[in-house]
Amino acid sequence: MTLWIKICGLTTDEAVTAAVAAGADAIGFVFAPSQRQVTPRRASELARNVPANIKRVAVTLHPAQSLIDEICAQFHPDVLQTDAEDLQGLVIPPGLEVMPVLRASREWAGPLPRRFLFEGPVSGAGQTADWRHAAQLAQQSQLVLAGGLHPGNVAEAIARVRPFGVDVSSGVEREPGIKDVTKIEQFVRAARAGTSSRHGGVVE
Repeated sequence: MTLWIKICGLTTDEAVTAAVAAGADAIGFVFAPSQRQVTPRRASELARNVPANIKRVAVTLHPAQSLIDEICAQFHPDVLQTDAEDLQGLVIPPGLEVMPVLRASREWAGPLPRRFLFEGPVSGAGQTADWRHAAQLAQQSQLVLAGGLHPGNVAEAIARVRPFGVDVSSGVEREPGIKDVTKIEQFVRAARAGTSSRHGGVVE
């Protein structure tokens, strides 16, 4: 299976162009309080020329219904990403894919979602998630690994966790909130190489 790669927390046209050119499968825009936060209108502007085959992800955290409505009306995302417990109180428009976030610091009761993002305790902080726990969950469902990934460790993470996908934000920045074009290219290249070269749980 081809690895699914998401570049998250994009704030500039340069970063969006770099993510698309590098071959990312999805790009994420943050609507929660953060150094990477953008408005729904700004996200729409940044994503205006993104090819239809690349998923546009709206990233939220404990959002009000009014924010979800605004995001959908102005940005028209393909995917909504938010903490799993947030979904209980939200009305999700038909056709909008949902990617719940499960965090390494919390126990999850009940069946796993078909696809979910496995994150460290705090999003965008560069904190590495629990790879051992992630590897166990990745055997049961489509896990997208996030938290502390960067070009130098993503191949190892893929070998140890065997995730459906990987997600990076701070690991490809030159300063908080501003992406580095070269690091985006390096991350995608390293992730693809890590997927193609793994054998028996190790990277050759």
